[in-house]
Amino acid sequence: MRSHSLPLLLVLAVLAGLPFIARGSQPTEAPPTEVKQPNVLLLFTDDQRTDSLSFFGNEHLSTPNIDALFGRGTVFERAYCMGSRQGAVCVPSRAMLHSGTSLERVKNDLSNAEPLGALLGAAGYQTFHTGKWHNGRGAVERAFQTAKSVMLGGMSHHRRVPLSDWDGQAWDDRGISEEFSTESFVNAALEFIDGRDMDRPFFCSVAFTVPHDPRQTIEPFTSAQRADPPPLPANFLPQHPFNNGALVIRDEVLASWPRKPEDVREQLADYYAMIEHLDAQLGRLFAQLEERGELDDTLIVYASDHGLAVGSHGLLGKQSVYEHSMRALMAFSGPGIPAGSSDALVYLFDILPTICGRCGVDAPEGIDGRDLSPQWSAEDAERRDGLLLRYAQGQRAWVEERYKLIRYPRARYTQLFDLLEDPHEIQNLAGELEHHERVRLMAERMQAAQALYGDETLWTDPEVRHPFQRDLSGVVRKPDRHQPDEVIERYFE
Repeated sequence: MRSHSLPLLLVLAVLAGLPFIARGSQPTEAPPTEVKQPNVLLLFTDDQRTDSLSFFGNEHLSTPNIDALFGRGTVFERAYCMGSRQGAVCVPSRAMLHSGTSLERVKNDLSNAEPLGALLGAAGYQTFHTGKWHNGRGAVERAFQTAKSVMLGGMSHHRRVPLSDWDGQAWDDRGISEEFSTESFVNAALEFIDGRDMDRPFFCSVAFTVPHDPRQTIEPFTSAQRADPPPLPANFLPQHPFNNGALVIRDEVLASWPRKPEDVREQLADYYAMIEHLDAQLGRLFAQLEERGELDDTLIVYASDHGLAVGSHGLLGKQSVYEHSMRALMAFSGPGIPAGSSDALVYLFDILPTICGRCGVDAPEGIDGRDLSPQWSAEDAERRDGLLLRYAQGQRAWVEERYKLIRYPRARYTQLFDLLEDPHEIQNLAGELEHHERVRLMAERMQAAQALYGDETLWTDPEVRHPFQRDLSGVVRKPDRHQPDEVIERYFE
């Protein structure tokens, strides 16, 4: 176990089993700052759980640079990815973020939206992207004036990354880079910031491919983590207790069934190692901004595209509507933004209108996202009463301040969790008589939200029914994450 010196509030929160940031806490108001167009740095990670930072009291990894960023800004502790129509949840998650639009209304290639980069570019910003881009070349061309070290796709070997550059006129497919993905992307961002037009504010979008698998070793972080692997998640199970319709999707075959505790702990060790390496690389980026005197003038947004199970509920991936998979990290830091937190229910697609609002840019009319700045500036700011979450056709959820309802239309099954008393979603209350009325009311609200957002999925699917039980014992994982690199590479072909 790693030892950290923790503030008293953090220690008490951890001992109580609560998040470090107290529910309902209001940010400390900062003096008003007159900034029309701050620089904007958007940092977007891939598959990062909300509990995978030492900032929130996790003593099994150390992320001092991200912790400092979160500590001086406003943290949204209840941010969610709305969901996905497909197994690659990252595709619509990115489309929603860059359009400010909900799942059913935005196309994955952003062809029916005006991307965030295009909005800022039209307002005088120098716009740039590096890293993962899973929404097509055309969207890059429309959103950014230039881009470098772009990984066009969903995933790759982290030391065999296919990189492409966009100079505003044509693409240069440079081929395979042997530099670790995180370092390639930070280097490209550093180069852009150093060489940019100083007469204009910048928008720099950096989308990392970590901690998405495959989790190649990165020293010294991997050795340190494997020497003392993290404990199992509180909601670890050898198998998911019923068929949720996504039990054998790609993410789920990265370990055998039943899940072995030692396998899950090793996966968590490698997962945390990649996050610690990410933190070290971000330290370089933050140091450069500080050396240039631009850190205080830069709006920095840190978010993850969604979470990941890594053993929770017997799952490994993000193809579920549990908290560990659909909740996302989100924090805003920069000029005029106070230090504090908000427990408002928010979506990742709220990032676009919030950035636009801070930059004096009009967000497109009719989008679904909301400017979140009132949440850190007014105690009586309007909030959503609940959020609709979905995965494919087989899972729907309605999340409120305390309770969460999950419905599986094809399994004909319902779950209800008290997130205050049971944040790990272990005890299903749906069958208890005292909660029957709550289930009915929340089901009505969920269905109303479905109508609002254009989701036509019924409470019970009349055409498809999954067998409720599915025992996967004895099914062996493929590919083996520890096979030689050439075997892993063949898997990606």
